[in-house]
Amino acid sequence: MEGDIGVIGVGLVFGLGTLGPGIGLGMLIRGAIESMARQPEAAGMVRTTMFIGIAVVEALALLGFVLAFIINA
Repeated sequence: MEGDIGVIGVGLVFGLGTLGPGIGLGMLIRGAIESMARQPEAAGMVRTTMFIGIAVVEALALLGFVLAFIINA
């Protein structure tokens, strides 16, 4: 019985850990595309900033993934 609860906990940690970054990625990319559409001359700078932001948000998802493994161990 304890193993089953642990597996559910790991699933919840990973699921909730990826929910936030998923929402964040959607908002980040939407904002970048709107900015590039409004000011095409600044598209290069916006695109670079967007990729840095994507890397930071993905790091949060990886942190949730690692945390799920740590909890399971």
